[in-house]
Amino acid sequence: MNEVMRQLRARVSVRAWSGAPIPPDARRAILEAACQAPSAGNMQLYTILDITDPAIKQKLAESCDHQPFIAEADMVLVFLADYQKWVDAFDEAGIAHRRPGAGDLMLAVSDACIAAQNAVTAAWSLGVGSCYIGDVSEHCAYHRALLGLPAYAFPAAMAVFGMPAEGQLERKKPARFPLEDIVMRDVYARKDGRALRAMFAERTQALGYEEWMRRHCARKYDCDFSREMTRSVEEYLETWRSRKGEA
Repeated sequence: MNEVMRQLRARVSVRAWSGAPIPPDARRAILEAACQAPSAGNMQLYTILDITDPAIKQKLAESCDHQPFIAEADMVLVFLADYQKWVDAFDEAGIAHRRPGAGDLMLAVSDACIAAQNAVTAAWSLGVGSCYIGDVSEHCAYHRALLGLPAYAFPAAMAVFGMPAEGQLERKKPARFPLEDIVMRDVYARKDGRALRAMFAERTQALGYEEWMRRHCARKYDCDFSREMTRSVEEYLETWRSRKGEA
């Protein structure tokens, strides 16, 4: 196994920091790695906000599910799905063009998330821990105001970085599903009940399939956080469709 594959397998989320600063050359290397990510049409449909203001960090820690370790992180990056810069560039050229729609947003979100994963992978290779914060898409209107986002910029992902506290790198990585349950050949094949139970067997064995699923659904899917994120994103899509806000 080569070094890249080994590190991809070994990487775990880090939520506790040593307090030591990330070396300046490592910070720059993480950002440069993000900007080398694959991109649709080489448009780089993202902008990275490097959050350095302690007050903004604290507000993000509160709005993103009250997680103090966010404010304590040495490096906080918000990856924006950003079509605004291209709209502005087209306008500057005097081009008559359509305004971005839902498909454009989805493409920009993909670009932003690929850049974020490059940053996270690069950080791990440099001994820097990281953790994705999915809550940044929740309370979208609040985060847009907090971060001064224009109409066609959306907070697609956030990751926090820091030097790991003792023991963090030795934490056991949660098991992933077997490859056979994730990779399908040519066309999508839905699993029947027996196959689904086999797929989740390692995760559900302590509680049983029905009880584990009930708890997981309540905690991760049919919960206030998930409902609010869906509502917030749908509201933002309406903003794109109706061209509200700064264009």
